[in-house]
Amino acid sequence: MKRIIAGLALASAATLITAGPAQAAPAAKDPVAAVKKQYVAGKGVKFSERSTAISGSRRFIITRRSGTYQFSNTGVAASDITGKFNIKALAPEPTDEDEAKLYKALSSPERTITIGKTSYLSGGIWGEVLPEDKTWLKAPNTPFTGMTGVYGQPLNLTEAATLKTLFKGAKAANGGYTGKITVGDLRRVSPSFRGNLLLGAPSSKTAKVAISWKLTVDAKGLPSRLVTTFPLTALSSSASKKEGLSIETLYSGWGITAKITAPPADQVTDKPKSGTEDETIPSLDIPFSRIAK
Repeated sequence: MKRIIAGLALASAATLITAGPAQAAPAAKDPVAAVKKQYVAGKGVKFSERSTAISGSRRFIITRRSGTYQFSNTGVAASDITGKFNIKALAPEPTDEDEAKLYKALSSPERTITIGKTSYLSGGIWGEVLPEDKTWLKAPNTPFTGMTGVYGQPLNLTEAATLKTLFKGAKAANGGYTGKITVGDLRRVSPSFRGNLLLGAPSSKTAKVAISWKLTVDAKGLPSRLVTTFPLTALSSSASKKEGLSIETLYSGWGITAKITAPPADQVTDKPKSGTEDETIPSLDIPFSRIAK
């Protein structure tokens, strides 16, 4: 199962990757403590985000995602996330049937339910490997937020350890804080980041790449808006340093009632349809700089 998902992630990655902060008084509340107070069983928070590709002076949205995190008394218990690639902006016209099939799958919404360390995947590219009588692919021991998640927000602020690490070097800014964290440091503390890097551990070069972030908090110190910016080399050492991503995440409804459950058992399989177990989707190698204006 892990090999299948890793293969898909590799193919998708090959497809898609080829001034100082304003001075202000510190926020009134500590975001780390504020988020920890939200760890109440059955409560949660909603989010929405968009990922924007940067290629020279050009910018265009490549993915949109939204969902809910559910908390336990100690942290994140589950998540339910829907994402979609903006394939019309991201890819040129397909040149053959395989590319057309891949584009169609990537342009369909995908949904990922993660409970503990088990993820359930549906829609999007996953329809290509599911048997006809099943709608969900189970991935045990894989806290993965889908193909769109690979290009989604790398900083999961619902994780206390991640937030604590970010604030070790944070600086006060207008309405919140700013800072940087390397890929290597983030991978060490963030389960969701590790889960979305199924290509394996980053190279020594990639581990040193910095992710810049700016966080806006509300009156209680809770995150309301997060913007991260980083070069594509944070995802792949072979990517161009001149291309990058900027991801904006909006948080809302802290403390809402949240109840995320696994899909019905009769709709779930942990085995792909016959003939797809060792397949990977064809590599398309489409760097952002080649996308039509």
